[in-house]
Amino acid sequence: MNIGLVIIGDEILSGRRKDRHLEKSIEILHARGLKVEWTTYLPDSPELLQKTFERTLGSGDTIFSFGGIGATPDDYTRQSVADALAVDVVIHPDAKQEIENQFGGDAYPNRIKMGMFPEGSRIIPNQFNRIPGFSIKQHHFLPGFPSMAWSMMEWVLDNEYAVHHVADRDIERSILIFDVPESSLIPLMDECLNKYPGCKVFSLPTLTAERLRRVELGVKGRREVVDAAFVHLKKTVNQLDCEWTELPPRL
Repeated sequence: MNIGLVIIGDEILSGRRKDRHLEKSIEILHARGLKVEWTTYLPDSPELLQKTFERTLGSGDTIFSFGGIGATPDDYTRQSVADALAVDVVIHPDAKQEIENQFGGDAYPNRIKMGMFPEGSRIIPNQFNRIPGFSIKQHHFLPGFPSMAWSMMEWVLDNEYAVHHVADRDIERSILIFDVPESSLIPLMDECLNKYPGCKVFSLPTLTAERLRRVELGVKGRREVVDAAFVHLKKTVNQLDCEWTELPPRL
């Protein structure tokens, strides 16, 4: 699965609110052996939303979109998706039933609008207030409210993509190297890539307040190849005659 996130809202791009969806989505996916491949932040712009969904709907990627599915005039997501697919926005009978059951007569005239989705949509249950999100093709549209969105994302993953969950997840192993320029590690990284196909290498340099250089150097991938590559990596780093310490493995 190639999983992307679309996070929508002027308030996020202006800094009035901090995005929390990316960090939590990584956690939710990681628990199932999956990962975020890319993330896009978009304003409340019908034109940009439509263009983005025209592209992603044809990409084959699985998309989780957060925000813009309320009933106020600045919620453009549902119409933008419909325009991208050249379909109408219609009341979904299951969504209508959920909203009426929750709010009774108060569902009208405004709350019921949140049950209008692009034609051909499937609903995503919302245990918080019964106002559902919607899925169409491999795209899943969730509210911007974290208290609702995250459990709905988990529902989608567990009900539509359980077959893609990975029990034997990738592992990441690394060491922290002190006072060595990152450029000097490039030959070691190239050698590791060539010797252990299927393994990824990474380096994360930092500079402390005392201007001390530190580089986290590591390998990630399937456990069997990572374990062998990590032994090789430590052996080659020892040849640099530098100080380093091993960090705990990460799944």
